Formats: sequence, structure tokens, C-alpha cells
Amino acid sequence: MTHKWRNILIVIGLVLAVVLLVDFNRRMEELNRLTTQLNAVRVEATAVIQTQTALAGQVAYATSDVAVEEWAYDNKMVQPGEHPVGVVPSVNVTPTPEPTLVPQVNDLPNWRIWWELFFGNHP
Repeated sequence: MTHKWRNILIVIGLVLAVVLLVDFNRRMEELNRLTTQLNAVRVEATAVIQTQTALAGQVAYATSDVAVEEWAYDNKMVQPGEHPVGVVPSVNVTPTPEPTLVPQVNDLPNWRIWWELFFGNHP
């Protein structure tokens, strides 16, 4: 009779171990899935923070005095006391001639060129 109870307890223990092992496996798969999602969200959050930082830098530059002055000069505006100067092209402009390159003709035979390349003196 004690032998029968022992077998029943062993079977119950094995069933309980299998159930716990299956539950542990399910939980590990869930952990892996959630870890992958966490890493994806971290990457996306890092990209968003970098974008936000870059945009904040652009906003800070756009609202600075330097940016306003550059915009004003680009749009032909001047500060008080400055005198704008415009370059007026003349009507009779003589174009600058471009020099023509005359290729040099090498009258040396190939064997002399190779000789000078390897030995550096004339034969």
C-alpha cells in the first residue's frame, strides 16, 4: 500500500514538474519577446531624442542674432550707417583668352625611355 502511494506521489510530482517546466518555457519566450520590443523602443527613443536635440539646435540658431544678420545680408538689407555697394558690369568686356596647350612630341624610341627609366643615364 505504501508502494502504491509512493508511485502516485512520483507521478503527481512528474506531472507538476512538466507543468512548471512548460510554464517556465512560456515565461522565457515572453521575456525574450518583451526584451526585443524593449530594445526596439530604446532605439526609436534614442533616434527621437537625437532628432529633438538637432531641431532644438536649429531653433536656437534660427533665433540668434547671427542668423538674423545673415538673413538680412542675403536679402540685401543694410544696417544704419552702412552703404550698399553693387557691382555693375561694363558693356565692353574683353574676355580673357585661354592659353592653348601644345602637346610635347616625344621623339625618343621606346627602348630609350625604358633604359632611362631603369638605369637613369643615356646608353
